[in-house]
Amino acid sequence: MSQSHPVIEVFGADIICASCVNAPSSKDTYEWLQAAISRKYPEQPFTIRYIDIEGVIDNERDQDYANRIHEDEFFYPLVLVNDEVVGEGYVQIKPVFTALESAGFVPTEE
Repeated sequence: MSQSHPVIEVFGADIICASCVNAPSSKDTYEWLQAAISRKYPEQPFTIRYIDIEGVIDNERDQDYANRIHEDEFFYPLVLVNDEVVGEGYVQIKPVFTALESAGFVPTEE
């Protein structure tokens, strides 16, 4: 596994994306990812952050992503793993798992 643990970021808002009909909310996506990653990769540390694109954002990088979402460059929720976009709008779990495994995570045997 790599020296530092992966960082998963979910950029979203309370209002569901207009283009993402029937998709879970951004907060639901954040909570779902947190639970799914913890289940598949137990005892493998990671950081997961939720960034509310409608709230106060205190750093330039996060504000840039929020602006890009507001300008329709990305749908939300926007999911990044180690600064790589792995999902947006209706987020699928497989690309997230693939990015984590590329970072050195090993799934548990089921």
